[in-house]
Amino acid sequence: MLRATSAGSALALMMAVGGLTAVAQPPARPAAERPAETRPGMAVRAKQILGTRVNIRGGTAVGTVDDIVLSDEGVVEYLIVAHEGKMVTVPWEAAKFDYEKRAATVNITQEQYRTIPTYTTERYPNFYTPTYRTEVYRYYGLTPGQGRRLERRR
Repeated sequence: MLRATSAGSALALMMAVGGLTAVAQPPARPAAERPAETRPGMAVRAKQILGTRVNIRGGTAVGTVDDIVLSDEGVVEYLIVAHEGKMVTVPWEAAKFDYEKRAATVNITQEQYRTIPTYTTERYPNFYTPTYRTEVYRYYGLTPGQGRRLERRR
């Protein structure tokens, strides 16, 4: 009988302390409702990226983000941009996002964009061969790994 009373008392005490904690803290607003400058670390979810309209220099729309390619370490490496059944690989570092407008801009010209090799869902490239990585990054004026090194210095 004493055990039941002690357990009941402990449970009541835990509920009381838990209740006080919940009352003492104001309800947190979801990060998406807070201004961007107050979002700690601003987490980005995949569904905020998938379907995003992609433009190149001059505002020309070139497609939408159809897929995201992650490295073995879970780092976003590439965006797959689809348009009219064809796809192109865009290094993550090459795209500048406006998450609120669901838009991304890649700072290359239309002439540069036309030179990028396309592929279809039936035959994806091998994203991690050194030759492919170097070639794709070069189309965007980047070097593989360059963006991450710059990010770490900030």
